[in-house]
Amino acid sequence: MGRMMFKSLCAIFLACLIWPWSAMAENTYVGTAACKDCHEEQYENFTKFAKKSHSDRSVKVMASDLTEAELAQCYGCHATGYGKPGGFVSYEKTPHLADAGCEVCHGPGFDHVESGGDTTLIKGKLTMTDCETCHNEDRVKSFNFKPLLYGGAH
Repeated sequence: MGRMMFKSLCAIFLACLIWPWSAMAENTYVGTAACKDCHEEQYENFTKFAKKSHSDRSVKVMASDLTEAELAQCYGCHATGYGKPGGFVSYEKTPHLADAGCEVCHGPGFDHVESGGDTTLIKGKLTMTDCETCHNEDRVKSFNFKPLLYGGAH
């Protein structure tokens, strides 16, 4: 085997070893359905009672009347992980992230799910400050809504 071929094989071997780890280096979003098996009661309550679980419907209704910038602002709160690695991209490409799911509040869940539920890999206990990312003073005035710390799932 020639020296060049040996180097090529070594490079391919190293790439195969490194690629899976680099792909997992950043925690990404998995969607609300990934929470169902371990958090069945919360999942059922969320999908049945929480307005967030269907918030993408409101955005779809209003989308044609909005500019791209306005639509991006809507996605920031009404879709899971919009603008973040592994987050919502579009209804066609990432339909499982189109609503404001569990990970909007609890953070990306890939690492949590893959670990079998390590609670240090996701935000468990939420505070009002966590809610204010979307439920801030301007939006409360504009849309007349209030944060529900225990609304729906919890």
